[in-house]
Amino acid sequence: MTIYLGADHRGFGLKEHVKAQLTEAGYDVRDIGAAQIDVADDYPDFAIIALEALSQDLKNRAILICGSGHGMDMIANKFSGVRAALCFNTAVAKQSREHEDANVLVLASDWVKEQEAWNIIEIWLETEYGKAERNERRLRKIKEIEEKHFKE
Repeated sequence: MTIYLGADHRGFGLKEHVKAQLTEAGYDVRDIGAAQIDVADDYPDFAIIALEALSQDLKNRAILICGSGHGMDMIANKFSGVRAALCFNTAVAKQSREHEDANVLVLASDWVKEQEAWNIIEIWLETEYGKAERNERRLRKIKEIEEKHFKE
């Protein structure tokens, strides 16, 4: 599994910390930016690169980081097949995987500190999708919505 990692200037510091921990843990990490702090950069520019790569193989994952998390979450969920979850704690991260089969984790660097971010990431990466019938039904409905409303 490849993990695409992206952040704007507000998420840059947390991204660098997360990248080091993921690499040390043995994950295949693709850092798509930002490469440095540039207060004029825009989160969509980094999200698009990560999400286009993820869209080629949805078995991979992405972690996106910006200040509030909202911007990255909004753009991620514009991509067909992407199920992004903005997570502020481990319980939400675990549920996003078990119930919604989230393949993108969004973190808010203004609110989630380094150790909590790593705790969230570990749970999120280790938790398997539960495949309960109600969750399968809901994911089918999401797919139907995507097929109806997402035009290439």
